[in-house]
Amino acid sequence: MSLRFLTAGESHGKGLMVILEGFPASLAITTGEINLDLARRQKGYGRGGRMLIEKDQVEILSGVRKGFTLGSPISLFVKNKDYENWEKIMAPDFSPGKTGHPLRRPRPGHADLAGGLKYNQRDLRNILERASARETTVRVAAGAVAKKFLKCFGILVQSHVRQLGSAQSRPVASIDGNLNERADQSPVRMLDRKAEKKAVRLIKAAKDGGDTLGGIFEVFVTGLPPGLGSHVQWDRKLDGRLAQAMLSLQAVKGVEIGEGFKNATLYGSQVHDEIFYRKGKGFYHRTNRAGGIEGGMSNGEPLVVRVAKKPISTLRRPLRSVDIDAKQEIKAAYERSDVCALPAASVIGEALCAWVVADAFLEKMGGDFMEEITQRFKIYLNHLKKF
Repeated sequence: MSLRFLTAGESHGKGLMVILEGFPASLAITTGEINLDLARRQKGYGRGGRMLIEKDQVEILSGVRKGFTLGSPISLFVKNKDYENWEKIMAPDFSPGKTGHPLRRPRPGHADLAGGLKYNQRDLRNILERASARETTVRVAAGAVAKKFLKCFGILVQSHVRQLGSAQSRPVASIDGNLNERADQSPVRMLDRKAEKKAVRLIKAAKDGGDTLGGIFEVFVTGLPPGLGSHVQWDRKLDGRLAQAMLSLQAVKGVEIGEGFKNATLYGSQVHDEIFYRKGKGFYHRTNRAGGIEGGMSNGEPLVVRVAKKPISTLRRPLRSVDIDAKQEIKAAYERSDVCALPAASVIGEALCAWVVADAFLEKMGGDFMEEITQRFKIYLNHLKKF
């Protein structure tokens, strides 16, 4: 059975929940491990005041006992501390009193107007609360479980910010197991300190000008065996599944695997990674322009996913919009927001990538408990050595 998850909750509601289904029994997992990634998601220069209120901590409601998964659905809950300030506005039951002014001014680039039209909601808060990137909190929690699962098989998922605004970091020369640790030491998760300083200046300038910034982050997956995903149907292709997951992240507008966009401008002889063989090592490539995927399947090289995130659509100096009732031009609404959430987005990207890869791994190896999957993985590795 494939992995799947379902999230619930609003940005200023009581909290956020995710239900994970399909994880095998006997996977060791603790709240502390999940909380580490939740904390990483909250960091980054350019975050707004909300991160000073929330100190995200996960509560495991089901599916784990004495530190190990049971094979049953895992449910995780993260409380919104800010709910105390929004209780009368966001209460599930109707009660007289402060309910907040209905939001009538849609923000350009946000889900406000499209969602209001689709669901016939004249108070656009009924759209923006769920469309908010606050929902990614529990996607990171889900991804933390997937990352722990993959780590049991020597597969690591890491990320960094490649470009923030016009500040571009140098390409990563080699992917080691400490890449995340090094990226987390930077306020913008950049490995290039010169680019980091420029990025911080750009964020400060955007904040002073009431503007926002986006950029590009990269996710690397190392230790992957070849053969995850499939070429036989469109919805089984690993690159297609990764692209869908990444594009589901709020404000993401572009995804490439490896040097996808650059490769489109070159001759085939300059693009395709030549194949070599050495006894004891097996088949390998000396380059990785394909980003670890060929024909919709992992090819044994590091997986490289590059993601473009647009600037946040909530601006302190709002753009022009239209009041949905009066039908007159007006400045868009302003909600407390970040200036730049790209460093956090890279952590969320890790979670999404880990989820897709874990799903493909389980699809290939099968099994209902960790010991069974481990044995099947060993058999597959032995097959690869003999091929």
